[in-house]
Amino acid sequence: MGKYFGTDGMRGKAGEELLSTHAYKIGRFLGWYFKKTGKRARAVIGKDTRLSSYMLEYAMASGLSSSGADVFMMHVTTTPSISYTVVHDNFDIGIMISASHNPFYDNGIKIINSSGEKIDDSLIEKIEYYIDNETTEKGDIPFASGKDVGKITDYSEGRNRYIAYLISSSKRSFKGLKIGLDPSNGGGFMICRSVFDALGAKTYLINDEPSGENINKKCGSTSIEALSEFVRLNSLDMGFAYDGDADRCIAVDENGKVVDGDKILYILGKNLKSRGELNENTIVTTVMSNSGLYASLGEIGISYKETRVGDRYVHEEMIKNDFSLGGEQSGHIIISKYAQTGDGILTSIKLTECVIEEKSRLSKLASEVILYPQALKNVHVTDKNEVLSSSEVQKAIESARLHFSHTNGRVLVRPSGTEPLIRIMVEGENEELCQKIADELENAVMTVSKRRAVTSFEGA
Repeated sequence: MGKYFGTDGMRGKAGEELLSTHAYKIGRFLGWYFKKTGKRARAVIGKDTRLSSYMLEYAMASGLSSSGADVFMMHVTTTPSISYTVVHDNFDIGIMISASHNPFYDNGIKIINSSGEKIDDSLIEKIEYYIDNETTEKGDIPFASGKDVGKITDYSEGRNRYIAYLISSSKRSFKGLKIGLDPSNGGGFMICRSVFDALGAKTYLINDEPSGENINKKCGSTSIEALSEFVRLNSLDMGFAYDGDADRCIAVDENGKVVDGDKILYILGKNLKSRGELNENTIVTTVMSNSGLYASLGEIGISYKETRVGDRYVHEEMIKNDFSLGGEQSGHIIISKYAQTGDGILTSIKLTECVIEEKSRLSKLASEVILYPQALKNVHVTDKNEVLSSSEVQKAIESARLHFSHTNGRVLVRPSGTEPLIRIMVEGENEELCQKIADELENAVMTVSKRRAVTSFEGA
């Protein structure tokens, strides 16, 4: 991770940590960097429904065009749609304005290369150097003038082509199925309805009226309770919840029970294996995946490769070894035959196909995975790396791990790659013990964080 960029782009409170000037500078650099001899760069921009997304979108477009790049605006859309469009419409670069699952007052800038993948660390370093110095290591970036100024063009057709692609990715008709969708008042609210309607499902939507301030607010993949209740009360066959930019998907079965990313990986992996399409009979996961998933995969002859948390690391491992499927417990699922990044709507299409092909219910398919209890905590801190490295927190982690020295269980405490949080995960056979240990770790982190905040204030 760099100074500004985390595991999923640049992110922060819009107008405080993430400014329109940041977007402008990034645009200035990218427009210059991707310019070819005798040919200007082509960039496509999308955004989610946050109030600040418009501000950042126009600042980015201004920066790109003032460096001579042509800009194509897809407007409100999803991150996977930008990834798809960059590849299939031959753009040099794609930009998505979104803070994913974060609240509306945060925003972010995700940059996607011409292969539909997140940019590498070497380019991030160059961008961050320009943000700080307003020059490159090769000198200043000239402003385009006259006929060299970039054009800014509406490109809604890109979103429409992506919708057509999603529809074409399904081998089955969804006719007769009642499906609930929760797009979290985010960028996928129009796309998901269009796709499932076209595939023949009887589609029911909640949280599909974005106001600019209600994205991810008690809805979507991080607040699944609303969809669970909706599916159960309306006797639907299943439901799918996405996050603000629809690169995540969490499902619920016909009883309203949650089917998380681990269970989705199992169901999709088993289906791919049965058709001989799971390369090396291996799925890529992260360290957050539940040990119960691994036990269940072993029973059906599927192996796994584990990476750091972050879908970019999952994708890197998939590319390196030509694996077919990978993802995260949080719902980022990558199916390499169809996409280069997590795609929540695509995931829900493929999961629905599994239900149809098996002539089963989602509850039955998911019941084959017995997950171990996990206690999860997200603790807001001012300096996550400083707090995590403190002797008190490290001692608390060591003490927590001793509880599992003679039994199955594990403890993971890590800094978030996208937010000012320390994430705590305790997994074991005893749910009460997991919760107790997680509470103790949370208390240790909060105590150190508060003390450091007071010390910083007094020293200011």
